[in-house]
Amino acid sequence: MTTDQMLDRRKFYINGEWVDPKVPNDHEVINPSTEEACAVISFGSEDDTNAAVAAAKAAFWGWAETPREERVEKLKTLLGIYKERREEMAHAISLEMGAPIKLAGSAQVGAGMMHIMDAINQVENFHFDQPLGDHAPNDRILYEPVGVCAMITPWNWPMNQVTLKVAFALGAGCTMVLKPSEEAPLSSMLFAEMI
Repeated sequence: MTTDQMLDRRKFYINGEWVDPKVPNDHEVINPSTEEACAVISFGSEDDTNAAVAAAKAAFWGWAETPREERVEKLKTLLGIYKERREEMAHAISLEMGAPIKLAGSAQVGAGMMHIMDAINQVENFHFDQPLGDHAPNDRILYEPVGVCAMITPWNWPMNQVTLKVAFALGAGCTMVLKPSEEAPLSSMLFAEMI
């Protein structure tokens, strides 16, 4: 790809919006099938990381206190958007991984879809409030969100890795900071747009 055809993905998704890095530090994403740069991203700095963590921390209690039913509905909405944009996702995965488009569309995108569906099912059916046991009939076990989750995902099977972590964390009531592989970040950036 020529420089004018390369995707410019230097911004970070923090607090619901795309923001410029505090200190730009460019990195070219290479399409393994062509061995050419297909996009340029920026590595995050300590200040960028701190901004992302602060935003996730600030959003935590509001999301953690969201009723389970509402979290499930948000996941169902996410699943609908993911399905609508599956061709875009397949293209992003094919570009960043060099995977054949059919494989990216069926296996890679499909794995992400299955994880979101599983998260919906698990959150709908999980008992967040359970009795401790017959020996303590008045005592309860309450499963609560743990806080901000730090997530680092590898380059291989990007949507499998990302959706497996993100969908379940959202369903449990957690916020997160996701650091996808710099070798395959395009699908994660597209996924951020969907959320």
